[in-house]
Amino acid sequence: MDVYEAIATRKSIREWQDKDIPDEVLERVMEAARLAPSAKNLQEWRFIAVRDKDLRERLVPAAAGQAFVGAAPVVLVCCADTDNHLMRCGQLCYPIDVAIAMDHLSLAAVSEGLGTCWIGAFYEDQVKSILGIPEHIRVVELMPIGYPAKPDKVDKIRLPLDEIMRKDRW
Repeated sequence: MDVYEAIATRKSIREWQDKDIPDEVLERVMEAARLAPSAKNLQEWRFIAVRDKDLRERLVPAAAGQAFVGAAPVVLVCCADTDNHLMRCGQLCYPIDVAIAMDHLSLAAVSEGLGTCWIGAFYEDQVKSILGIPEHIRVVELMPIGYPAKPDKVDKIRLPLDEIMRKDRW
């Protein structure tokens, strides 16, 4: 699968097959995250691959009650070990850099037959408590990952290119 096909077929998955992800497959997906670019090459991202069923189920209330999060065979807890470095443009680099790494891994997941879902609806303090994450580490997103129960393709509803792209000037 080339990158364009992975982009076109990636979708948010909320139903999973009862099937484990082999270690070597998860490692390939995480290698894609590791290779992502980051501001000043700080590589602040850190990931916890939560496989333990009890821990995944305990994450459900912390994920605003979204049961499908705990039903995935793995929940990636996407974190940052950051000094809150600001880029020259004034933006914090860690949320952007973690998102870039997550995008890399989500596309690699598609190429492995896996599905993912970006989860921003969670309570950081609860996730930290459940997983023993140190206070100075930021939890940026959760990402359940597994084999989709319905791997069929979906049509994406997106704005046309001429509504999102300008040429030379606004």
